Amino acid sequence: MPLKYLHTMVRVKDLEKSMAFYELLGLKETRRSESEAGRFTLVFMAPEGQKECPVELTYNWDGDDGLPSDSRHFGHLAYGVDNIYETCQHLMDNGVTINRPPRDGRMAFVRSPDNVSVELLQNGEALPPAEPWASMGNTGHW
Repeated sequence: MPLKYLHTMVRVKDLEKSMAFYELLGLKETRRSESEAGRFTLVFMAPEGQKECPVELTYNWDGDDGLPSDSRHFGHLAYGVDNIYETCQHLMDNGVTINRPPRDGRMAFVRSPDNVSVELLQNGEALPPAEPWASMGNTGHW
């Protein structure tokens, strides 16, 4: 029986703030559905040209107070980027903490406003080590 990837779902507490974070990563809203009866909104966001690889942001209108505060029941999302240093600088310039800097020119981790870990991986070969990244320490955990 063939298997087809559909999406990854994460619950969000502030839909607009979470959408802004994923937009910083380069994702765009591809579709949205709202359920008055279920009192929730689903927003699907994906990299341009990759609508088949969305993240589903689930926003419950009445809140999600019962969720674990750290969201560690979920592993992480992973996205390939063309320049890990430029991507991390763009995120930092917009107030995102780089939890695991790309010291190796290959991999970094950040967290969404809802504590979802997002792994950023350099497309192709790792970039040569460069400052300030090479000497930057970890912040928090990912």
